[in-house]
Amino acid sequence: MYNNELRSPHIRRLSWGRMEVDGVGIGKDFKLWPGGGREWDWRETDTHHLPGIQPADIKELLEKDSQTIILSRGMLLMLHTCQDTLDLLEEKHITMHVAETKAAAEIYNDLAARGNYVGGLFHSTC
Repeated sequence: MYNNELRSPHIRRLSWGRMEVDGVGIGKDFKLWPGGGREWDWRETDTHHLPGIQPADIKELLEKDSQTIILSRGMLLMLHTCQDTLDLLEEKHITMHVAETKAAAEIYNDLAARGNYVGGLFHSTC
């Protein structure tokens, strides 16, 4: 367990195109980590559904000491993850879960509630 300042924020609500995250706000896509989070702007790293989540997308999560990372695939499983990203997480011995967004949010919330240093990327549409 860790102190409340580093607790990963709770995903309060999730529906198509809209997420509400405690202490972070309301938006479409989010990057969350122990102690905070922000909206995830795909344009920052030129992310697209294919090839998907890139190492640059998870850099911030690693810098914020996430020991487990949740990668959502979108509500219709359209978002993929580059093999380079998976390889990087394995190389750094980071536990990862890749799942449909609602399932990913459940995994994330459960781990966060148990005090794990969990981070995640969440895409709330396709």
